[in-house]
Amino acid sequence: MDDINHHYLKWRRRIRDLREVRAVRFRERFRRMMKDGDLLRYQGNSDEVGCFVSGVALSKGNRYFEVTIRDTGVRGMIAVGLVPLHYKLDHQPGWLPRSVAYHADDGQLYNGQSVGQQFGPKCNRGDRMGCGIYRDTFDEGQITVFFTKNGKEVGKVDMAAPGALFPAVGMLSVGEEVQLDLQAEWLTEEDEGLMMVDSHEDDWARLHDVRVTGNLLEYVGKGKSISDVGLAQARRPLGTRCHYYELEIASEGDNCYIAVGLARRDYPKNRHPGWSRGSIAYHADDGKMFHGHGVGEPFGPRCFEGDVMGCGIMFPRDYSLDSGDDMEEWEELEASRGRQCPVVQNELYMNNEEDEDKQEADDAEDRKKVTVFFTRNGVVVGRREVVLPAGGFYPTVGMMSSGERVRVDLHPLSG
Repeated sequence: MDDINHHYLKWRRRIRDLREVRAVRFRERFRRMMKDGDLLRYQGNSDEVGCFVSGVALSKGNRYFEVTIRDTGVRGMIAVGLVPLHYKLDHQPGWLPRSVAYHADDGQLYNGQSVGQQFGPKCNRGDRMGCGIYRDTFDEGQITVFFTKNGKEVGKVDMAAPGALFPAVGMLSVGEEVQLDLQAEWLTEEDEGLMMVDSHEDDWARLHDVRVTGNLLEYVGKGKSISDVGLAQARRPLGTRCHYYELEIASEGDNCYIAVGLARRDYPKNRHPGWSRGSIAYHADDGKMFHGHGVGEPFGPRCFEGDVMGCGIMFPRDYSLDSGDDMEEWEELEASRGRQCPVVQNELYMNNEEDEDKQEADDAEDRKKVTVFFTRNGVVVGRREVVLPAGGFYPTVGMMSSGERVRVDLHPLSG
């Protein structure tokens, strides 16, 4: 009896250790697929299942993942779900016991068997399919798995989980292709309640074609032309108390048209920071700096997924107004000068730049000059002395191609 108890406890400890997935990493496995970075492409002949299984299980700290459908191929038979470690790769996720998956072609849920049940809407090219586990069920034998479409929950299912479960993607027709994001972020209503204090949505005064989730900014525009810029501008300008901010490139998207910079408060919503007067920015895709003009100049290295780009201001010694306290101080100052904010215009790229340059020169005489600097992965790339616009410089982030996401820290030097 003691031997039985000993083996039982040993087995339970092994299961527990498996569930501590931060210490559990295995080799990625895939069949009939080609993996190129985050891209998965079907390489079969439409009668053989292609299956990918991640090498890292879901955990409390990383409990959700997504795929973006780039091409549905012939039949769009794409599945997203969870499977045990030694899952057979010639089966779609959800077909075998202890696995579950949401299928794009018919919107059905497959829960441990090859016959599905109606569950949610079908998914097509451009849609995002997600799968995760509710946080409060990780310590129980019965977990709750949920699925999403384009960031909205489709449904959930309870299932037994005696061990770790791994993100899996299945395909079954020629031409199918998805972009995989194993570090995607998604909040349930429960999480939003728990994280209300840490929510960063109130940090942003203006969001155009950009969605904010916690400290993650995601481009949601069309990304078809230069007028499709997505812009996020902080609620408060930089000042002597908060003079620097950073962003981490979470996803390059199609072209990494990501810009970190500073702009006046009334900056046009569909212009990259740096393109119009009263702005300056460092652009990730070409490493150029743009300063109030649609033509950039070589400045620093290009930036890619995982890189951290920063922007700050070095204020002169006689600078006394702390714009980090409240922007009402700037408004009172401008009111005392008899100034009014100009009307925001949605200008196209390279339009009216001569007028902007002239206005910049006219206004420069009674403005203070500051030194703006940019960083890449904690190292200063370069500096530029610029005229501080009326109202101050506001942290401004620009994006312009599908799939781009950045994590922003507006106060990296605090604490």
